[in-house]
Amino acid sequence: MHRLRRIDVIALVVGAIIGWGSFTLPGSRFLKQSGVIDTALGLGIGALAVVFIQAGYHVMMDEHADEGGEFSYAYRHLGRMHGFVVGWSLLLAYISLVGLNGTAFVLVLRRVFGDQVSVGYLYSVAGYPVHASDIAIASAIMIAFAWLNVRGLKGSSRTQNILVLLLVGNVVTLFVLMLFVVDLAPFATTYVNGWQISWARVGSVVAIVPFLYVGFDVIPQVARDLGFEPGRATRLAVTGIVVGASLYAILNTMTGLVFAPDEVDAVTWPTGAAVQDALGPIGLAALIVALAGAVMSGLNAFTLASSKLIASLANHEFLSPRFGLRNRVGVFGWAVGLVLVISLIAPWAGREVVNYIVNMCSALTAVAYLYTCLISTRIADHTGARIRSAVGVLCALGFLWLLFWPTSPGRLGNLELVALAVWVAAGVVVAWLARGRHVEVPAPRAW
Repeated sequence: MHRLRRIDVIALVVGAIIGWGSFTLPGSRFLKQSGVIDTALGLGIGALAVVFIQAGYHVMMDEHADEGGEFSYAYRHLGRMHGFVVGWSLLLAYISLVGLNGTAFVLVLRRVFGDQVSVGYLYSVAGYPVHASDIAIASAIMIAFAWLNVRGLKGSSRTQNILVLLLVGNVVTLFVLMLFVVDLAPFATTYVNGWQISWARVGSVVAIVPFLYVGFDVIPQVARDLGFEPGRATRLAVTGIVVGASLYAILNTMTGLVFAPDEVDAVTWPTGAAVQDALGPIGLAALIVALAGAVMSGLNAFTLASSKLIASLANHEFLSPRFGLRNRVGVFGWAVGLVLVISLIAPWAGREVVNYIVNMCSALTAVAYLYTCLISTRIADHTGARIRSAVGVLCALGFLWLLFWPTSPGRLGNLELVALAVWVAAGVVVAWLARGRHVEVPAPRAW
């Protein structure tokens, strides 16, 4: 059985954190709402909060290395229903990101070949046109990575390493080159000189951190596949968080080097246009390679994490037992198939609907963070770990406050709240259907 090395784990985390959004948020959100400095502050504060949350995960991985990560952790210490709340929350968060990255691959091709990629108009959903070719392309890439995962962890991890190397190497190289060729005076005038920090602008970035950095928690899902003690994975997770936050900030700054906030709406893809303006078509090609690496590495990472979580839900008798079966190479083949089937709905639903779902998944992941850190405050074997986990609890509560408080700059929109309500209702139905199954529920550990 293939075991993950340290480089494999870092590539898994970075690839899960950096996806399509890191290349589009500078133009669609960051520069217009928060500029460069406030965005960097929000990303940094969010990364620090997630590092404290990771402290709770460190306790979990020292104590608990079962598949399912946070789900099986909550199940063991708080009982069946609490475990299901965590598992059901994470399930949509993971699978939605498979769909997001799968549909994003179509957008990558559009950057290369133009709108002629999209042919065979079918209908529009929430103002977004759905084309037959888009469905075929997105489906094909998701099927390819499901096939790769079914064939074993060795091939998927090696592919992940290559994709992340292309991603990180190309982005850093392009950023350094742009610093030399771009006139920095307009950038300083627009984004630095006299800039007043606004905590509302910073908060709007912090609010979406659970979505931006959710990739760090794929490590608990592969705890049994690590080639070293699970508890030692904390440093790798923190490294991945720091690298991910840095790449988000770099891509935003790259865009700001060329465009002012009031200019980004006039450009189809501001980050790509900025690189092309500064470094020409070769620079744009390198950026597109990095973007493709980000999309495919995220698709690969969340296909793996989703299948592990589904297998754990099946083994705890919330889903059919077949989803907990391994194939001849030790992979949960049926679980990967279920991830694929659900993800294949995304291209038909339209990109805008997928975005609504992904946005509300910030709340779902924050719930998982809260549970994990809360349990860790109770079972950690020394005061320092308990204190760090308690800070993680406060950070998770802060994320939820930013997402739900009516006057918060990062409050979820009405459509995201509707999507959240639908998923919660679906979870109630699944839990009700599973209630009659005979399950030996472990007694929660005494606190």
